[in-house]
Amino acid sequence: MLKLFSAFRKNKIWDFNGGIHPPEMKTQSNGTPLRQVPLAQRFVIPLKQHIGAEGELCVSVGDNVLRGQPLTRGRGKMLPVHAPTSGTVTAIAPHSTAHPSALAELSVIIDADGEDCWIPRDGWADYRSRSREELIERIHQFGVAGLGGAGFPTGVKLQGGGDKIETLIINAAECEPYITADDRLMQDCAAQVVEGIRILAHILQPREILIGIEDNKPQAISMLRAVLADSHDISLRVIPTKYPSGGAKQLTYILTGKQVPHGGRSSDIGVLMQNVGTAYAVKRAVIDGEPITERVVTLTGEAIARPGNVWARLGTPVRHLLNDAGFCPSADQMVIMGGPLMGFTLPWLDVPVVKITNCLLAPSANELGEPQEEQSCIRCSACADACPADLLPQQLYWFSKGQQHDKATTHNIADCIECGACAWVCPSNIPLVQYFRQEKAEIAAIRQEEKRAAEAKARFEARQARLEREKAARLERHKSAAVQPAAKDKDAIAAALARVKEKQAQATQPIVIKAGETPG
Repeated sequence: MLKLFSAFRKNKIWDFNGGIHPPEMKTQSNGTPLRQVPLAQRFVIPLKQHIGAEGELCVSVGDNVLRGQPLTRGRGKMLPVHAPTSGTVTAIAPHSTAHPSALAELSVIIDADGEDCWIPRDGWADYRSRSREELIERIHQFGVAGLGGAGFPTGVKLQGGGDKIETLIINAAECEPYITADDRLMQDCAAQVVEGIRILAHILQPREILIGIEDNKPQAISMLRAVLADSHDISLRVIPTKYPSGGAKQLTYILTGKQVPHGGRSSDIGVLMQNVGTAYAVKRAVIDGEPITERVVTLTGEAIARPGNVWARLGTPVRHLLNDAGFCPSADQMVIMGGPLMGFTLPWLDVPVVKITNCLLAPSANELGEPQEEQSCIRCSACADACPADLLPQQLYWFSKGQQHDKATTHNIADCIECGACAWVCPSNIPLVQYFRQEKAEIAAIRQEEKRAAEAKARFEARQARLEREKAARLERHKSAAVQPAAKDKDAIAAALARVKEKQAQATQPIVIKAGETPG
């Protein structure tokens, strides 16, 4: 009976609160194999494509580079970026990047030579003979970051897991509508994905390895099952389709029944999660000796004549990818980087593909529907029912709109995963996620300003303390100087008096002149 109960719990699937079931729209792009895109003439590689500081430049204008050559150095949490093809560095300058406001970030601009020559590649087919530290360092130096959207440096994440990871979760849910990059990667490269998972498992030595995949990916499930047929160390868990089951906290709960503590991380409960695309990149870095220079990107939407998934070189202008797929823009065409719920509209199409770019969505006017005017909140609580993080979006909306930052913080706005479920169900068409993003940005700015003020205060107080110490030291020296001359004067006076007394004593002594001597 105990064994039966253990087996039941082992395969149990939990369900998180909230969530929605929007139209999936995945069949537009998941039915054709991955394909290569012709090289662009010019590549724009932002130095910062991950969470953390940008690396230190190690190339200059005029340098000839090869594909896979580091453009920056990866030290500490700084993740390097690499040349996506061979060519010449023509500029190092700010360039608009994949950001809602198209912020300009320092980028390396490379004109391709068309040869696409690699650096010498040194693969570690015998990676099991390598130490954990060596593998993590290679993964870091080869630029691998989380490809599921966060962009956290994979090496740093593995290092931070240490020896306390009991469960390695591979996120294959890909729950957002339209996006099929992971689905197609698993269909076409299942064996390589599993090999990457084994490398991660070799590093972490977890007690169990779980792959979580939604049941709307039958071909990918079939391919993974075929690769895992003779494996007993990796468990494939097929979960019901529900958005946002691919969220880190949500998938952790679905597969383990454990909840990440408020303000904590999954490693606090012995769980580490990686995306299937990241696992594939780890395999290429370790076994093939290839830094990350490309990733799978979904090109979809009714404004694209040939939707599908492509191998897109990092730094490729979005316009180049869309044109290759038969982009037919309308007068007011919108292009979204990411999905319809968590993505953002690109201000223009010259921004480059980066490590976290998983989808380019070009919807038609029919897909978008008529624009809806924002109306007043009717407090229907539909948003609270849909929230997978168990928050109160209607309250957060009022706090955000009223700039009541302390109350928004108290109501855990930091736990909002910006999934868009609340905005999807809102009958008043309130763009709730936009309010929450703005509020979190303002809170972060306030915290940063408070931090700067505290640091400035600490510096001021340290300076004042130093000045007080120096002043006290000067006073002490002055006192000592005032005392020491007085003692010297006393000694000098005493010496003078002694000489006077000696002379007086000599003067009062009688002069004796012997007979026959002449007085001197």
